[in-house]
Amino acid sequence: MMKVVSALIVLVVSISVTQGLFFGNSKKWDGLKVTWGVNPLNSQYFSTLPRTVADATKAGFTKISSDCSNNGKFNGNRYIKGGDYAVVLLFDNQGYIAGQQAGLPTNSNYPSRNIQPPFVADGNHYFMTAYYVNPSTICSKGRSSATFSTQGTGTDLYIQNGTNPSTTIRIPSKQSDMGHTRWVKGKCFPTMGVHYWYELSKNTDCQRMFPVFLLYNNGHLNGFGWAFNTDLSSPRYEHPTQNVFTAFMEEVPTCLASVGTISTMHIYLTSNPIKDIC
Repeated sequence: MMKVVSALIVLVVSISVTQGLFFGNSKKWDGLKVTWGVNPLNSQYFSTLPRTVADATKAGFTKISSDCSNNGKFNGNRYIKGGDYAVVLLFDNQGYIAGQQAGLPTNSNYPSRNIQPPFVADGNHYFMTAYYVNPSTICSKGRSSATFSTQGTGTDLYIQNGTNPSTTIRIPSKQSDMGHTRWVKGKCFPTMGVHYWYELSKNTDCQRMFPVFLLYNNGHLNGFGWAFNTDLSSPRYEHPTQNVFTAFMEEVPTCLASVGTISTMHIYLTSNPIKDIC
């Protein structure tokens, strides 16, 4: 696996240089893609997600909650495709992308009570929730077409950290501001970015490991991802093996050696992740 990863790094950098793409993505979040993979030509990887309700409906997504009413637990009208809760898209009242969730079945041993929140139980799933705009605007005014055209996918990243959608962790948009937080700098990986992990160290308890990582390129936040210490079957998830953890983390928690198969998902907020070379 490490040989494949090394070969990919060389390939990406070579393509970036020859195509004049070395300077990476712009600051604007102009896309929404999920799932990293070795072969960028495989449609399973770097999969584009719809950013309007109209496009989501055309793509086969169906609504699972109506009129922004989610028992007060989340903000946004929620859509999934094919019954797969790995990707739950959140749209505002005007039909524009507002955030994203991942739903994990409640009939498993993960997540532990130690990390609830940020997981929030609803029905038969525990949900992790990220908002791409201020949560307070989603179910009220939303965004106009002109605002969406100007802002793109969103303006800021908010991770919901309680049963009330107003309880969030706002992520710094500039990497230079990370030094004032509890986020720990990890490794740079082309087609991903510079990783940051919350309070991560060798002594981290896997039952308490915060299930989110951040991605910075050219000093700006343009992606993030989920990291779940359990084996999830959706093709949206990636399953990195233990021998590649050092490619993403400066210090790998000792507990990860015995946790078994994990499931991650890279979420890109720009349209061309191949430009993401940190």
